[in-house]
Amino acid sequence: MGGELLTPELSRSCQQGVRVRLADGRVLRAGQVCLSMLQTLGYHRLATLLSLPPCVWLVEVGYSLVARHRPARWPFTRA
Repeated sequence: MGGELLTPELSRSCQQGVRVRLADGRVLRAGQVCLSMLQTLGYHRLATLLSLPPCVWLVEVGYSLVARHRPARWPFTRA
């Protein structure tokens, strides 16, 4: 990595949904971010369980539903 944290590609990707770049350079998106947050908050068993099929598919569907129905404008985003 050339030290650039927000590449143009990642910037475009972030406009479509939440993204997290891990220290090892991997980029997580959508439901993967939710599972990573659960892990970080100490819910290791729940995160592990939800990471397995078919649960991970339900996490992704749930994320999509919430993301699709969130308020159209957030205070710090462009209209």
